[in-house]
Amino acid sequence: MRAAIYARVSTEDQAKEGYSLEAQLEMLRAYCEYEGMTVSKEYVDEGFSGRDTKRPAYRQMMLDLDNWDKLVVIKMDRIHRNSLNFMSMMEFLTKNGKEFVSSTESLDTSNALGRFVVDMIQRIAQLESEQIGERTYMGMKEKAEALKEKADSSSTMGFTAPFGYDVYEGQLVMSGEEFRVVERMFRMYIDDCTMDEICYRFNHDGISTRKGNVWNKHNLRNILHNPVYAGYMRWDGILIPHNAERAVSPKDFNVVQQKMLMRVRDPAKRKMSGVPDGMIASV
Repeated sequence: MRAAIYARVSTEDQAKEGYSLEAQLEMLRAYCEYEGMTVSKEYVDEGFSGRDTKRPAYRQMMLDLDNWDKLVVIKMDRIHRNSLNFMSMMEFLTKNGKEFVSSTESLDTSNALGRFVVDMIQRIAQLESEQIGERTYMGMKEKAEALKEKADSSSTMGFTAPFGYDVYEGQLVMSGEEFRVVERMFRMYIDDCTMDEICYRFNHDGISTRKGNVWNKHNLRNILHNPVYAGYMRWDGILIPHNAERAVSPKDFNVVQQKMLMRVRDPAKRKMSGVPDGMIASV
């Protein structure tokens, strides 16, 4: 069995825990000899944090994957201090038929106990990830609710600017030629052109999407449904006013929504998605 042994210290770690690089290497060499493993190569990162993967020796070790069978460290925190990074590494090692050993913690993925501990770590990492997601969602929702009350705001909350707009210094601004295409699109639909007719006209005239694709019902429908063109950004059902130029009035936007709604064959899928214009509209 070929072993890659990995040692790491930062100045803070070395002072706090007393595991110098040489002490780690001596312990790892002795462990590998006792377990009957041949040390393929020693990888050492000095002065690097374990909270990210931007470490030269660590990266080289992963590139040398074909030269070893087991990755051996004295403690798990020597390889990673971030549980998500650790589990990402474990997934990568498992996929490539490699094993991981923490010599002082009885963590060896070649046995049942080691795999059980790794499974527990994975579950903790998943919990951590989900909690971060929940906190992020709540933070975004609070921001959206706050922006909802600021009628003079056009902050994008990090949104990617839709066709017809750009983002400048965090604010939504009209984008010339694209914006005129959107205006024409709404005008044609209000004038009873079908989606097929609009797509044909745009493609025939050489007008493409932002990515250079042809127009079809899907990308056309996305624009006609987007309240951003009527003065509102939508985030998780919350309408946030912006002060960028509108391509269509709220009243005409709602007319478009009604016309599209009437063309939905299944009544159960008919749901009005308009914007405030003095009319009753649900989101």
